[in-house]
Amino acid sequence: MLSSSPEDLINIVEKILKKYPSQRIFALKGPMGVGKTTFMIYLCRFLKCKNTVSSPTFSIVNEYELASGNMLYHFDFYRIKNLKEAVDIGLDDYFYSGNYCFMEWAEKIEPLLPPETHIIEIEIDKIGNRVFDF
Repeated sequence: MLSSSPEDLINIVEKILKKYPSQRIFALKGPMGVGKTTFMIYLCRFLKCKNTVSSPTFSIVNEYELASGNMLYHFDFYRIKNLKEAVDIGLDDYFYSGNYCFMEWAEKIEPLLPPETHIIEIEIDKIGNRVFDF
């Protein structure tokens, strides 16, 4: 699915959540600068996060409270050095909390990902549009 505007991103977010209504664990896959954090900003707007969205590059995980009272966990594993770091933050507790977990750079912790993790691939086409495959 193609995104060339913010309105497109909201539509993509909505389609993903409708297509996978019971899915809670997602991995965002794409090169640096493809728009993973921007996707998260629009996801949080759609889900009515009460917090300001920022990249968790240095904190590994940001926690956002949703208007529903549930939580959304936003991970960025780009700077993680080994699997132990991910285990030490209590990754399984997040994964099995029943709340949304969206991960950037999840390929760095691939052996720890639950089998139900759903991959959302993001690429940039030749004219600069984001292409989402989910």
